[in-house]
Amino acid sequence: MFNAPRPVQAYGTSSQFGASFVTENPLASSVYDDGLDPWSAAPSPAPPSVPPFATSSSGFSSVIGDATVPIVYHRAFAAVDPTNTGETSVNALSRVLGTSSLPASTVDKIVSLVSSRPRVSRLEFFVALALAALAQSGKELSVERVAALAQENALPEPALDLGSLPPSMSSFHDIMQMPPPPTRGYSTEDPWSSKFASPSAAPKSPALGGVTNGASSIAGTGLPREWWKKQETVFVNVLGQQGFILNRYLVYEVSSDRGAPVPRRYSEFVFLWDVLVKRYPFRLLPALPPKRIGPDEGFLEQRRRGLARFINFVVNHPVVKDDPVLQSFLTEPSLEEWRKHTAISYEEESASKRVDRMEEMAIPSDLEDKLAIVRGKVGLLIEHWQRICLLTERMVRRREAAAVRLTPVLRPSFLPTHLPLPLPPFSALSTSGSSGSSSRPSSTSGSLDHTDASTTSSIFSGFTTGPRRGVLDGQADLSRLTNTVKSLVEVNERCWRGEDCELCAGVRQGLVHVSTHTQRHADALEHRSRTMLYATLEALKTQRDLYVAMRDLFIRHDRLAPDQVDRLRKRVETNSHKLEGIRQTQKDGWEQEADKFAGMIEKDQAAIAAALNRRVFIRACMWHELRVVLHNRENTLLAQAVRSFAREENDFSEAAVANWSSLLEAVDGMPLE
Repeated sequence: MFNAPRPVQAYGTSSQFGASFVTENPLASSVYDDGLDPWSAAPSPAPPSVPPFATSSSGFSSVIGDATVPIVYHRAFAAVDPTNTGETSVNALSRVLGTSSLPASTVDKIVSLVSSRPRVSRLEFFVALALAALAQSGKELSVERVAALAQENALPEPALDLGSLPPSMSSFHDIMQMPPPPTRGYSTEDPWSSKFASPSAAPKSPALGGVTNGASSIAGTGLPREWWKKQETVFVNVLGQQGFILNRYLVYEVSSDRGAPVPRRYSEFVFLWDVLVKRYPFRLLPALPPKRIGPDEGFLEQRRRGLARFINFVVNHPVVKDDPVLQSFLTEPSLEEWRKHTAISYEEESASKRVDRMEEMAIPSDLEDKLAIVRGKVGLLIEHWQRICLLTERMVRRREAAAVRLTPVLRPSFLPTHLPLPLPPFSALSTSGSSGSSSRPSSTSGSLDHTDASTTSSIFSGFTTGPRRGVLDGQADLSRLTNTVKSLVEVNERCWRGEDCELCAGVRQGLVHVSTHTQRHADALEHRSRTMLYATLEALKTQRDLYVAMRDLFIRHDRLAPDQVDRLRKRVETNSHKLEGIRQTQKDGWEQEADKFAGMIEKDQAAIAAALNRRVFIRACMWHELRVVLHNRENTLLAQAVRSFAREENDFSEAAVANWSSLLEAVDGMPLE
C-alpha cells in the first residue's frame, strides 16, 4: 500500500508555505527527499557512463553471481567498513591489498581494474581480493578469470595479514564509528523473533491508553542546562533484505541505549509516525522519507539517513520521547507480534492532559502574532536550507569525484517550488558538448580546452576507457598516485651503475617520502569528506527538517484546531428556549420531553467545556513548540554544527600544513648530482 502514490491537494489559496499540501500523510512531500521525486519509477540519476568493469556495482554482481564468498573477503571488508555502509574508499582498498605482500605495481593494477571512482563498493572490493589471490598464485590478472572461477563457485582466497592492517594516518576521528552494539534481542536468521516474549524486555501493560494521565508537564518547560550534551542517539543501519523473491523488503537495525538492537521495516517506521502524529498533532514531528517505486542504492541510503534523523528527533523531543509506543518501537524484538497482542490507542493527548491556571497565564497574549512571524518566513527558510543542503552535498561529491546528482535531479517541476533562485552553473561538470558556451572568451580558448581534454584523455587511456570526468577527486587521485610512486620505486630499484649509486638511492628515498606523505594526505582528505557527509551535511538537513516539521505543524493546526463551540452554544441556547417553553406549557408527557432536552443541553455544555479546554491546550502546545523546541534547536544545534565544521576544517588545514612541511624537510636532502 505504501508504494502507491498519494494524492495531494493544494493547501488553500495561500502560497506562504511554499510547496505545502494538505494531506493525511506528509510522506508525499518532495521537499524532504533531497531533490529526488519519491514517486518516480526512474532510478536516481547515475554518474556519467563508465567502463563496464570500472565503476558499476551491478556489473560486478554478474561477476560474483551466486558464488559463495570466502569468509576472509567479509572479514577484510568489515575491517574497513565497520558501520556496514556497503562501500569504502580506494585508500582503504589499497591498505588492505598492501597486507598481501604483493608488489606496489600489482596493487596499482588491481585498483585500476576494479574502480576508477573514489569509492569502492562491496562487490568491487571482493573482485579486488579475488584478483589479489590470482596474483599471489602467479596467474594472470583478469576480471573474466574471476567471473569464470565464480561460476565454478571457487573464488580464490588471498593471503592477507589483516592484523597488520595500517590504520588511517589522519588525525581525524572516524565519525561513522560507533561503539560496539549491545547483544541483539533476535537472531540474524530469524530477525522477527517468532517467539514474542523477550526475557530482557520490561513488562508491558495489555493496553496503551494514549498518554499518561497526571499533571501537565507544560508549566515551567524549558530544557536543562547544556541539554545538547545529553541528547540520546539512535543508530539506524541496514540489516539486509528479507522475504521471498516477489516480496522482498529491506530490514533496518535500530540501536539505542534503551535496549538491544531491534530489526525494523520501513512500514513499521510509518506505523510509529502515524501513531505519533495522531497522538501529538500539535507537536513538532518531522516527516518520514518517502518510499519510491524501484528504488536504487542511492535512494535507499538517503532514506536510511532520513529515518535516522526522524527517530533521533522524536527520542529527543521533550514530550514525545516518553511515549510508550516509541519505547516499544525501540525495544520490542518483534513489533509485528507486539501489535497483535497490544491495543493501541490513537487518542489525542489533549483528551488526557489539562493545562492549569498558572500554565494558562504563562501563555503570552500575543502568541498569534509570534506564530504569524514564523508562519510568514517558514516557506523561505525551507527554500534556503534546501539550497544549502544541495550545495553542501555538491561540495562533498566534488571532493569524492562522484558525479554531481543535482543537475539531472532538479527537474523543472521541482525548481520553481523549492529553488526560486537558479543554482550556480555546474561548470566543473561541463562536458565537451558545452564547448560553445559564451563564457569562453574566444575560439582560441575553446580550442585549447579541447586540446587539453584530448591530451589528458590519451594520457589516462590506459586506466579508463569511458568518458573523462569533469572533476577528479583529490583523495582517490592521491591514493592512485601513492600506488604509482611506490611502483615506480620498485621498477627503478636497480641502477645501471650498480648498487653504490648514491644519486639513484637518494632520489628513490625521496620518492618513498613523497608516497608516504601523499598517503597521509589522502587519509586526511578521506576523513574530511566523510566528516562533511555524515556530520556537517546531516546537521544541515536536520535544520531543514525542523522547518519542514514547523510548516507541517501549521498545516495540522489550521486543519485540526477549529472546533464547534459557536455552533454548540447556539444549539444550547435554542434547546434552553425550547425547554423553558415545555416547562411553561406542561403538556401531557412534558416531563420526559423536558428530561430529553435537559440531557441534550448538559451534553452540549460538557462538549463546550472540553472544546474550550482543548483550545487552551492547543495554545499551550504551540507556545511550547515555538519557545522550547523550535527556538532551541534552530539556534543551539546550528551553532554546534557550525563550530564543529570550523574546528574540523581548521584541524584539516593544520594537518595538511604539517604534512607538507614534513615532506619538505624530508626531501630537502635529495641529491642533485
